[in-house]
Amino acid sequence: QVQLVESGGGLVQAGGSLRLSCAASGLTFRNYAMGWFRQAPGKEREFVAGITWSGGSTYYADSVKGRFTISRDNAKNTVYLQMNSLKPEDSAAYYCALSSNPYYSGYDKDRYNSWGQGTQVTVSS
Repeated sequence: QVQLVESGGGLVQAGGSLRLSCAASGLTFRNYAMGWFRQAPGKEREFVAGITWSGGSTYYADSVKGRFTISRDNAKNTVYLQMNSLKPEDSAAYYCALSSNPYYSGYDKDRYNSWGQGTQVTVSS
């Protein structure tokens, strides 16, 4: 019933920018906190950014602070990840996730219970 669909990934050069989108359906979007995770080949899925149900609080992994910005538009049932100053280390499949708690949007992937299919981001040097 719950469906999350990511888009906006692609191939960019180091220093470039991408904007990822996650469109949600099958839920009352405004009641949920959301997160972005990423997973590179051979590595575990890791937290990138999170946002509470109202958008009042945001959280970022240290590796992306100052470069990435998470936001949401509850009227459009969409969460965004603006990625600037991209580095080759940012290359990964990026996943949108639905938190099990409207106030939790932190690093623990086990606290999220719904996931999108992922969108690939590749940053070349």
